[in-house]
Amino acid sequence: MTEVVNLAITGMTCMGCAGSVKSALEEVEGVEAVEVTIDPGKATVTTGAGVSRSILISAVMASGFGIEGEASVGSDFNWVDTSVWKQSAHNTKWCLLGCSIGEFATLGAYSVFSIGASVVTGSPMYYFLLILPLINGLITSVMLETGILMKGQMDFSNALQTALGMSFISMLMMEIAMEITDLLFTGGELGMNPIAIPFMLAVGFLTPWPFNYWRLKKLGKACH
Repeated sequence: MTEVVNLAITGMTCMGCAGSVKSALEEVEGVEAVEVTIDPGKATVTTGAGVSRSILISAVMASGFGIEGEASVGSDFNWVDTSVWKQSAHNTKWCLLGCSIGEFATLGAYSVFSIGASVVTGSPMYYFLLILPLINGLITSVMLETGILMKGQMDFSNALQTALGMSFISMLMMEIAMEITDLLFTGGELGMNPIAIPFMLAVGFLTPWPFNYWRLKKLGKACH
């Protein structure tokens, strides 16, 4: 079910301004189409179900423009916006999927090939292998997001640029939390304990979720 939201935009003076507003709104998860006019300053946004007006307003304000009758971005920030919690949970879910692919595959390889057991804890190689799953998780998350955007008819260059604009803070919080959880189950040995997987996913989701809510509610930006 689609919905149409009309926003009265203030501060636009040229087509470049309209383009900035359009780009900001198109980055919001669930937005299907955006039309922006300068005179009058107006944005007509077609969205899927579950995209709240407050998220769209935050996106516009974060791009440097105003909404008629609304205070500046973040001034009414609170932690009780159900629609933003749902949207940020959806964003976090996709981020978790992308990060998990690279991190789990790397840790699994350590176990399959007995790499972790052959490395001395605390050695330079240990720390390198400790960081490698985080790097691979970031890479697969960017690859997944790029693929999703290209499937939505975006060209590779723009899709990759958009994917690289994701919140790396959120992804690192997620990946570090998952790896620490795994290490608790393996006793500090590098590798993958299958029993730890559901706990890793739960911790990986919950750790960055409040940050993603704050980023979406206050800045109008999703984690991906």
